[in-house]
Amino acid sequence: MATKIILDCDPGHDDAIALLLAHGSPEIDLVAVTTVMGNQTLDKVTRNALSVARVAGITGVPFAAGCARPLVREIETAPSIHGESGLDGPVLPEPTLELDPRHAVDLIIDTIMGNEPGTITLIPTGALTNIALAVRKEPRIVDRVKEIVLMGGGYNIGNWSATAEFNMVIDPEAAHIVFNETWPLTMVGIDLTHQALATPDVVASIAALGTGPARFVGELLDFFGETYKDQQGFDYPPVHDPCAVAFVIDRSVMTVRRAPLDVELTGTLTLGMTVADFRSPAPVDCTTQVAIDLDHAKFWALIVDALERIGDPE
Repeated sequence: MATKIILDCDPGHDDAIALLLAHGSPEIDLVAVTTVMGNQTLDKVTRNALSVARVAGITGVPFAAGCARPLVREIETAPSIHGESGLDGPVLPEPTLELDPRHAVDLIIDTIMGNEPGTITLIPTGALTNIALAVRKEPRIVDRVKEIVLMGGGYNIGNWSATAEFNMVIDPEAAHIVFNETWPLTMVGIDLTHQALATPDVVASIAALGTGPARFVGELLDFFGETYKDQQGFDYPPVHDPCAVAFVIDRSVMTVRRAPLDVELTGTLTLGMTVADFRSPAPVDCTTQVAIDLDHAKFWALIVDALERIGDPE
């Protein structure tokens, strides 16, 4: 049976590919998509999500806009990586889906509470603001969620600062709330996602599909590759967010290790740093784990397969 997921995202080039992977995988039942500020402002990332839905031919799935700023801090976006639209590169089609009138936090709560316990997986690929507010507004979702698999953080390195990853540092208070609940949680951080490189053979295998969505992904990767090379010195761009979706599809795509997790809220040099306690053994009551190693070939095969299944809609 396909896993029901809510994708909470801020598209974003890699978020767009994560959405395509979720829609195209037979192992995933995409029951809702919610947006949060991050890679760009809320209005931009929400429009981007709806444009990707048109590219993929997604219908019958509620899309809702969420938080326009972090819980405490001022908004910080990433135009140096994702451009002024948040999804620069391809020409974005005009959205045809209408937004759900609910706030994303309410859609998340309604979806979890309206389904059987243990059946909804949350996949946040942006700041954790919507998830933190949802659990504060309705604490019962903790016991009803199957698990959280999030893209963010890093147990060894940062990318937005020397110690912190972007999704964590733009709203560390939200991350602190989410990490310190008791739900099963997997952190797919940049130690793992920096292994998910869109190498030339990967780009060629996507291009060989010859479909509209595949061309769209190729254009995303062209732009993303240029900004990652210019801003962070990568020869090939790391495609972060689909890694979280891939783990829900196939556990064997990466190895994980149980470890307590938390996030730094006050450090002058370490604000937003995620801390994984690898002292062994992990406590018996530990409900968090960290992704370590990626099967690169298996990961990209999942994306190519999903794009092939989507075909050539719009």
